[in-house]
Amino acid sequence: MTEYADHHAPAGLRTRGTVLVVPGRGETPATYGRLGRRLAADAYRVRVTDAPDLDATDLPGSLARFGARLAAAVEGAAGDEGVVRPVVLVGADSGAAALAALLGRAGTPAVVAPDAVVLAGLPGRAGAKTDSWDDELDVRTSCPTHRAVLTEDRGVRRGALDATLPAALLTAVHDAALPVPALLLAGDADPLADHESLVRTAAALPRARLSLVRGARHDVLNDLQHRSVAAEIVTFLETLRNELRPLITVASSAW
Repeated sequence: MTEYADHHAPAGLRTRGTVLVVPGRGETPATYGRLGRRLAADAYRVRVTDAPDLDATDLPGSLARFGARLAAAVEGAAGDEGVVRPVVLVGADSGAAALAALLGRAGTPAVVAPDAVVLAGLPGRAGAKTDSWDDELDVRTSCPTHRAVLTEDRGVRRGALDATLPAALLTAVHDAALPVPALLLAGDADPLADHESLVRTAAALPRARLSLVRGARHDVLNDLQHRSVAAEIVTFLETLRNELRPLITVASSAW
């Protein structure tokens, strides 16, 4: 049964959009409590779902089931006024890969039709190959708060990053012709990222932005720079509401 972690806009404020967060390997909805609360504080309806269940022997079937789960999660996040748009899907690690592969498939809009997507920590083809939980934490994050959240959550599957994602999935990710605006987020210290492929993928998409986070590791949404990363996502959400026209431009700066 799918579990959700829900975060609502503050009482009295008009909801500005719906954000569905998809965790990655080994993670639970609780992993994204901090991000969910921060986006909700800016008046977005946030729902965090389970990580995708990807079967390398039946990738099309896995993605079809994943798409149906996303559609149900979005529909279930509706309020009295219905689902508030824009609807933005945010994925991390395998969640990001599954979103990219799903949205790049023909016919996907009939299943779930987001207005934009955020792909964070897209992994390369190599696994983490860690020897201990501390090693895995070092791959994931240098944030002591996030390390504690992962360690204390009994639902987190330790060693999950050691498993590689299906090669067909990663090929689909980098070949995906995403039909919606995309924000790609990557830590420049992420040992699992293939930065050259990310640059090529972003350049090949008609409406994409690749933002590198200095010093961030694999869990780019939850690392030490999480405040700036959340601000980048909110800026993207607000720009999306303004037809991708930036609300703020720098006219002059000495730094």
